[in-house]
Amino acid sequence: MKKLSKKVVELLKKKKLKISFAESCTGGLLASSITSVSGSSKIFTLGLVTYSNQAKIKILRVQKRIILKYGAVSNETCLSMVKNLSKISMSNISISITGVAGPKGGTKKKPVGLVFIGIKKGNKTLIKKYLFKNKNRNSIQKATVKKALNLVLSINK
Repeated sequence: MKKLSKKVVELLKKKKLKISFAESCTGGLLASSITSVSGSSKIFTLGLVTYSNQAKIKILRVQKRIILKYGAVSNETCLSMVKNLSKISMSNISISITGVAGPKGGTKKKPVGLVFIGIKKGNKTLIKKYLFKNKNRNSIQKATVKKALNLVLSINK
């Protein structure tokens, strides 16, 4: 993951772009992977770990009705997270992550390993849905961060 993080930092430095994150199930792992790279202060603006619904509502301004209707782990919540993060951070690129990292907390409709990653760059917003097969909490978190970093690279080609 270190190589991937370094690649993202170098690319964003070259393009003079700023990035910010709103993480839930990864608990800051994405921010940590970027800040472990020397020179990341030139590209990294803000990292929020909005783990609770309360934090998503109060800090990220996700409407309570969205969470009540669709749940914290949903396309709609992820979209709201990334759009509002973009307004708060004023970054060129914003990423939001919400999911079920397990090993508990999964349901039939929202099993362990279900993750949504939102990415917004300019007026382009993309929400990706993943279902990681390995039900290990740590590997779900790492796989999610890897996907998010790869999304940053693909959206900046």
